[in-house]
Amino acid sequence: MVTAIYPGTFDPITNGHIDLIRRSAKLFDKVIISIAMSSRKQPLFTLEERVELVKSSVSDLTNIEVEGFEGLLADYAQQKNATVLIRGVRAVADFEYEYQLATVNRKLNAELESVLLTPSSETSHISSTIVRDVAAHYGDVSAFVPDVVKQALINKFKK
Repeated sequence: MVTAIYPGTFDPITNGHIDLIRRSAKLFDKVIISIAMSSRKQPLFTLEERVELVKSSVSDLTNIEVEGFEGLLADYAQQKNATVLIRGVRAVADFEYEYQLATVNRKLNAELESVLLTPSSETSHISSTIVRDVAAHYGDVSAFVPDVVKQALINKFKK
């Protein structure tokens, strides 16, 4: 049984993330969506809110687990008996960064392989940062996030 981890801050989860989660669920026996605490990034949503938004967004998938974590990803993967890290790559700049991360993670945990997935053409332009910016200016984010996330963003940015 191959367990993969899809790590990120998911602040908030977008349709791009969900695309990668659905595709990963077909590739691996078990996928753990691991939501990083990321206090350095000063997330809009709390860790608990992000976990709930992700759970709500992928509740139809049976081989997915969602949980928060903090600390080194390589150590967390070892605790979860995961041998694969799933990472999304939208552009060349993403690839360079992900290549460095993959190398470091393999040094920290020799059993850990990184799988880089490209987004679908429909979601390649979506990022959590852009979604937060649009929502902060009261724009319509319907095309970028699930309804539950749209509502959470509306509640965060009420006038």
